[in-house]
Amino acid sequence: GVWMLEISKKTNLLEEKYYKYELQDVAEPNLFRNIYEYSTIPKVHFNHLRVPMSMPEDIWITDTSFRDGQQSMYPYTVEQIVDLFKLLSKLGGPYGIIRQSEFFIYNNKDREAVQRCQDLGLKFPEITTWIRATKEDFKLVKDLGIKETGILVSCSDYHIFKKMKMTRSEVMKKYLETIDLAFEAGIVPRCHLEDITRADFYGFVVPFVRELMNRSKQAGIPVKIRACDTMGYGVPYTEVALPRSVPGIIYGLQHYSGVESEYLEWHGHNDFYKAVSNAATAWLYGASGVNCSMLGIGERTGNVPLEAMVFEYASLRGSLDGMDPTAITEIADYFEHEIGYRIPPMTPFVGRNFNVTRAGIHADGLLKDEEIYNIFNTEKLLDRPAAVAVSKTSGLAGIAYWINQNYRLKGERQLNKHDALVEKLKDWVDAQYAGGRTTALSNEELEGKIAELSGGALKSKY
Repeated sequence: GVWMLEISKKTNLLEEKYYKYELQDVAEPNLFRNIYEYSTIPKVHFNHLRVPMSMPEDIWITDTSFRDGQQSMYPYTVEQIVDLFKLLSKLGGPYGIIRQSEFFIYNNKDREAVQRCQDLGLKFPEITTWIRATKEDFKLVKDLGIKETGILVSCSDYHIFKKMKMTRSEVMKKYLETIDLAFEAGIVPRCHLEDITRADFYGFVVPFVRELMNRSKQAGIPVKIRACDTMGYGVPYTEVALPRSVPGIIYGLQHYSGVESEYLEWHGHNDFYKAVSNAATAWLYGASGVNCSMLGIGERTGNVPLEAMVFEYASLRGSLDGMDPTAITEIADYFEHEIGYRIPPMTPFVGRNFNVTRAGIHADGLLKDEEIYNIFNTEKLLDRPAAVAVSKTSGLAGIAYWINQNYRLKGERQLNKHDALVEKLKDWVDAQYAGGRTTALSNEELEGKIAELSGGALKSKY
C-alpha cells in the first residue's frame, strides 16, 4: 500500500492517509470464532487502540418505523401511517432534526401511504424508500419522485458465505452493479451494510466502501453509508476492538474509506441493551445520522427508540433545536389507543409509570417536592405531570390528584378532595390496607373500582 500525507480538514494536522486496503478474497469465511462462538455469550475484547471523538457540525435522526418497524408488528393502515408521519414532522420541528423517514413501496397500499404523505407537503421528514435492488424497483422509486433509496449490501462473511453462498469478490461485483443501477436512475443509493459488527472490517468493509466513494465521485451522485448493527453486537466503550467497536467502525469508515459525516448513518438494535448508547457513540465519533424507530419497535429486541435520541440530542447539544417533545406523548397515546399496542409501563419517557413515584409521598407535598423525584419538568417537556401511586399513606388530596391526572381532568372538571367519589374511593383504599395489604394499588384495580363507583361515568384515557 501507499502512505500519503494530507492536511486533515477536521484536525488541521498532517495525517497519514492509507488508501490501499485491498479486498481480501478469502477461501474460508472469517466468522470471528474467538468472539462469536455461538454456544457461549459473545465476548467483548480490547486492544487499547483509541480513536478521536469527532462530533459532526450537524447531527440528526432518521426514522425507520414504516420499514424496520413494520417488519415486526401488524402492518399499519394508510391512515395510521399518515397520522404518525404528521406527528414525526411535529416532533422533528422546523429544522428537520428528524430528517428522513423510509417507506416500503412493494404493494399498492405502501405506495398509497407514500403518496398521501407526500401530499401533506411537509418539508421534513424527507420521504425515502427501501427496495430490492432490481431495475423495476429503481424505476418505481423514480416514478414516485423520491430522491433516495436504501438497498441491502450485507457485509459479514456470515451473510456473504452462509446466506448468499458467494465469495467476497463476487458479492462486491454484484453490489457495485446495483449501485450503477441507482446512478442510471439518478437516485442517491443508501447502502445498508448489514451485519457490520461481524464483518471483516479491513478485509471487506473498508475496500468496498472506498470503491463506493470512488464511484460516487465519478457519477457526481452522493452515496450514503448506513452501518447496520443488525444483531446488536456493537459496543460503545473506548479501546474496544473491531469488529464490535462502534467508535472504530465510525472512525474507520471516515478515515480509511473517505465517507464524510453527512453521508454516514448508524442503525442499531437492542439485543444487548446497548442501542441508545451505541447510537449516541456513533454521533460522537462522526456519524451525522442515527436511524431510529418510534418506541423502538423493530426486529427482535427492536431498533434505537426515536424518542430516546430526541433527549440524547438535547443532552449533547444543550438545546432541542425546535423539536417538540410533547409530540412524543401524542405518539405514545396514538400507539396505545389507535393501534392497540401495549407500551410496557416502565418504558422511559412513554411508559405509564415513567414519572410515577411509588413511595408514600403525599400529593400535598408533591408539587413543592416534585424535583426530588422527577427527572425533569415532564409536564412542560412531555405534557405528562409527575404522578404518585395510591397506597396506604395517600390522603384524600393524593387520591383526588391521582384521579385528575389519570383521567386528564382539567379546569372545572377537576375533582377536589371533598368530592363524594374521592371520599368513597378513599374508604375502599383504607379497607384494602386494613385487610393486611402492603403493596401500592395498581392502575387497573383503581380504574375498575372508579368505574364501579362512578357508574361508568369516568373512563381512563389509557
